[in-house]
Amino acid sequence: MKARHSAPRAEEVEEVVKELRAVLAEAGISLLSLGLDPVSLAWEAPRPLVAPGRRPPRTARRTAAAVMR
Repeated sequence: MKARHSAPRAEEVEEVVKELRAVLAEAGISLLSLGLDPVSLAWEAPRPLVAPGRRPPRTARRTAAAVMR
């Protein structure tokens, strides 16, 4: 029996990273370490996170929304 989980896919996280990078750039902020956290892919059931901060995509989107305000 396969374990079920609702973890985001790496593709979703990469899309969130692109969105966050664009919003930060508009605000004049550049984070060189912004990207997919490689450690989060090492789990038995990978749970891709956004680095820096090892945050889930939902939190990264909320960060982008806050920067846009």
